[in-house]
Amino acid sequence: MKIHMDVDLTPDEARTLFGLPDVKPMQKALMADMEARMKKALTAMEPDALLKMWLPASLQSLEQWQKFIWSRMTSAGSAMRGSDDSKAS
Repeated sequence: MKIHMDVDLTPDEARTLFGLPDVKPMQKALMADMEARMKKALTAMEPDALLKMWLPASLQSLEQWQKFIWSRMTSAGSAMRGSDDSKAS
C-alpha cells in the first residue's frame, strides 16, 4: 500500500513539525561575528596597510643584500690586490 501526501509548509512550520530547534538567533549572531571579522580582514588588505607591513622587511632585506654584495666585492678586490702585489715582488 502506498500513501502519497502533499503538505504545503513554510520552513518554520516544517521545522516545528519535525521538532527541530529554531536556529535563527544563533545564525544571526554568527553572521554578525563573521561580518565583523571580514571587515577587520579587509582593512588589513588596504594598500597602505600592506605597504606598512611589507616595506620594512623588504628594505631590511635590500640592505642585507647590499652589504653582502659590498663585502664580496671588497674581499675580491683585496684578494686581487694581494695577488698583484705578489707578482710585482
